[in-house]
Amino acid sequence: MIELSKDFQQRAKDIKCVIFDVDGVLTDGKLFFDLNGQEYKSFHAQDGQGLKLLMQNGVDVAIISGRSSSIVDRRMKNLGVTHVYQGQENKTAAFNDLLDKLSLSADQVAHIGDDLPDLALMSRTRLAIAVQDANPSILPYCQGQTTRLGGQGAAREVCDAILSAQGKLTMAVQLFTDA
Repeated sequence: MIELSKDFQQRAKDIKCVIFDVDGVLTDGKLFFDLNGQEYKSFHAQDGQGLKLLMQNGVDVAIISGRSSSIVDRRMKNLGVTHVYQGQENKTAAFNDLLDKLSLSADQVAHIGDDLPDLALMSRTRLAIAVQDANPSILPYCQGQTTRLGGQGAAREVCDAILSAQGKLTMAVQLFTDA
């Protein structure tokens, strides 16, 4: 699990929205295409459960991705994620739109990324987290790094760490034991 330093916990306590990159964070970063150009992606079920836990506990979830994929639309619809920005070469414009829509400041947002296109948001948000296999050049801009790889449960690790810092994880788990 992410090292829950005092700095991380302090930053995570007031997070109201978590933004996830897709390729390399919610997927393992591999891009699969068949001969007809059909794209395939693999998502980890635990990551999806983590996104749902955040939303069930009052934390908005958003996707801001440089690429566009109908598979991502389908997966996010399935999870109930409504803030989906794809094909965003300039992620800052999508970020500003999201802040506007949710009436939030950048100090209330966390971003999880894996490579250079994520730096624009990582440098603006209160809490920036890199997945374990992120490009090393982004690590100096992050307050945390997952122990799990992108697409292999890293997003769930982030969700649990934020809920834990907010004192909501135990109650979220309890709801499943009471069901």
